[in-house]
Amino acid sequence: MTGTPAPHTGQELDAEALRERALAALLTARERTALLTDCVDDHELTAQHSPLMSPLVWDLAHIGNQEELWLLRAVGGREAIRPEIDGLYDAFEHSRASRPSLPLLPPAEARTYAADVRGRALEVLGGAPLDGGGRRLERAGFAFGMVAQHEQQHDETMLITHQLRSGPAVLSAPEPPEPVGSVTLPTEVLVPGGPFTMGTSTEPWALDNERPAHRREVAAFHIDTAPVTCGAYLRFIEDGGYAEERWWAPEGWAMVREHRLTAPLSWHRDAGQWLRRRFGVTEPVRADEPVLHVSWYEAEAYARWAGRRLPTEPEWEKAARHDPTSGRSMRYPWGDEDPTPERANLGQRHLRPAPAGAYAAGRSPAGAGQLIGDVWEWTSSDFLPYPGFAAFPYREYSEVFFGPGHKVLRGGSFAVDQIACRGTFRNWDLPVRRQIFSGFRTARDA
Repeated sequence: MTGTPAPHTGQELDAEALRERALAALLTARERTALLTDCVDDHELTAQHSPLMSPLVWDLAHIGNQEELWLLRAVGGREAIRPEIDGLYDAFEHSRASRPSLPLLPPAEARTYAADVRGRALEVLGGAPLDGGGRRLERAGFAFGMVAQHEQQHDETMLITHQLRSGPAVLSAPEPPEPVGSVTLPTEVLVPGGPFTMGTSTEPWALDNERPAHRREVAAFHIDTAPVTCGAYLRFIEDGGYAEERWWAPEGWAMVREHRLTAPLSWHRDAGQWLRRRFGVTEPVRADEPVLHVSWYEAEAYARWAGRRLPTEPEWEKAARHDPTSGRSMRYPWGDEDPTPERANLGQRHLRPAPAGAYAAGRSPAGAGQLIGDVWEWTSSDFLPYPGFAAFPYREYSEVFFGPGHKVLRGGSFAVDQIACRGTFRNWDLPVRRQIFSGFRTARDA
């Protein structure tokens, strides 16, 4: 997969350039959707591969329905194409576990519907005023960027479904690059204390929970140079990590006991060797690769066992964005330029994280690497609004999830397209979730 060009900060692009970026974002997302749905037959598309996930065909039509709601109706002011299906594809009206029982559009009809919506959406894009004035929904092409991000987020969800499905492999990708000179890297780096700017008020396609930019004061701390590896996590397992209640939060320990957990999701031990199943292929666990498919509870237990802790969300963002030389916060750890294949593992270009120490060109000024791409990183923080938060364009994207029930993840994974991954991007999930492409790094007070 290739990454989507991300919009530059501010409003410096003219309408035609914004239109081209929006078009590229929409086309890239649809190319990936086709890749993830055309590689399996209709039975696989309509099956539910896990009660945690929707049938792939639901995601396919939901993508089209959201595009119709926001680009055709809200921006274009057009009549509804299929108003009778709005309820079927409302993510808040039906749980994932219940969706297979709904009268969903069959695969051929879902594809036709999504294609019909897309053709009309491109017509709307061709005439929409994108530069400067007009409604906020249209300004800088926000609605088009939002819809492209939404589709890429569902592409990541569908990739999770592919990881959970049984049967032979249907996806393939080249291996990520090996690190160069990583043996010389320190295990942790110091991030100096002091204020920094968190969030953004200028990134044109940033979503509501990333806004507004505001000052945060963070005490000095140390943070891991790279995400925690499978080899490091194996030491936790072999030291009885899943058998010792003292490392776990009460809710995490209850989860371990109830589900008899002994390792990350998809791992199993055979003939004295740890193996994992990855997109239909069983392979040895690679010790130098960031650990994947761990819950917040597992990440926190490991950190406590290691005598460390998970970083807070402000700590993570300061380590990723703050440039002590200029005193400003950058869009990405390496600067303001868009991601490239040399800087980060994004966009399903590879189907696994790169080994720890890869992507030297993507390191932050503090010296931490792989902060963008590879694995989503759990933080210790609850998902809460920033000071001055305002829901836009709808409450259900962020606001309804605020509170202690959800923990924040930062940085993106190999499954995330760059349009939905930046230094300010915030992800969140329940602390029990393991099917997501989640890992972590640890921190300690200075």
